[in-house]
Amino acid sequence: MSSVEVRPALGLLPEEISSGVRPGGRHVFSRLQRVDQWEGGAPVLGARAAAAVAGLDWSLPKVCSMQPSDDGATKLGLELGDGRIVEAVHMPRDVRRPRVTLCVSSQVGCGMGCSFCATAAMGLVRNLSAHEIVGQVLRVVHDLGPKDDPRKITLVFMGMGEPLHNLGAVLRAIEVLCHDAGLGLAPSRITVSTSGLVPQIAELARARVRPQLAVSLNATTDEARARTMPVARRHGLAELVDALVAFPLRPHEKITLAYVLLRGENDGDDDAERLADIALRLPRAVVNVIPYNAFEGTAYAEADAERLAAFTRVLHGRGCLVTVRRSRGRDVSAACGQLAREGRTLPRGAARRLPIAPPR
Repeated sequence: MSSVEVRPALGLLPEEISSGVRPGGRHVFSRLQRVDQWEGGAPVLGARAAAAVAGLDWSLPKVCSMQPSDDGATKLGLELGDGRIVEAVHMPRDVRRPRVTLCVSSQVGCGMGCSFCATAAMGLVRNLSAHEIVGQVLRVVHDLGPKDDPRKITLVFMGMGEPLHNLGAVLRAIEVLCHDAGLGLAPSRITVSTSGLVPQIAELARARVRPQLAVSLNATTDEARARTMPVARRHGLAELVDALVAFPLRPHEKITLAYVLLRGENDGDDDAERLADIALRLPRAVVNVIPYNAFEGTAYAEADAERLAAFTRVLHGRGCLVTVRRSRGRDVSAACGQLAREGRTLPRGAARRLPIAPPR
């Protein structure tokens, strides 16, 4: 006896939700996506709306852990339908003009193998579906806010996984999350970060609803980058920079070059000079220098404050726009590069690595 496939509802657009039963798809979509209208932690559907989604799965991830940090951030463990767990981070900002940054995951684990990242040590378990990505965002917004105004939300795909390895699901989730009948996020307040998958960067540029782009550079020569980031063996810096030069930018938009500063590995003045050369080749770029966030078993260490200051001074001196990331949630392992759930998500033999360029 064959089982009937259940379609996941949270990754569907209004026109894809059955409108054979009144009310139509837009109304049902709004009921599912507008967290300010939920009751008891879940969407509320009347009899007719429930009939319209009969046979659809509109289940949400369960919060299985919540770890508040001393700095106000909160790391959440979210259990998916198959028992796998991903992590997301909720980071409130300026209390005078309340805003929140949500850092979400696109995969369970990661297949990129970057040697300074705890998530990479997990290997890749699987991709998230658009339904699961949207559910992740809705659950965090519902439980920790803000529910009243989507303009207060900044969304970053910088959690577990390489978003461009799962680009189809990520772009579909973004389209759903930006729809005006639902949460209504602004594409300009969504950033997708990649380790440098060149063909997917070109595909991202053509997206119907396009987020902003951040690239984890982390080294300034092919040799140095290949030591810490296996993706560099497939896509060298010259190819990557060419792709970034060609990336279309909207007015006032910039490409972010993220650079994790590793003591004695990539933190010299010569590294800063080469990084400036790369940044100044792009039409508009901001260099985001990230103090390294250590985790148990890492072979790397954080550069000290003097070296960080010297590194950024070189960049400023060359005329680069520079920011230094204030890492949030370090005390609960919620900062950049620290998200991992080995004990909960990795049965023996489940982890694997994807090829650098996944089959199309």
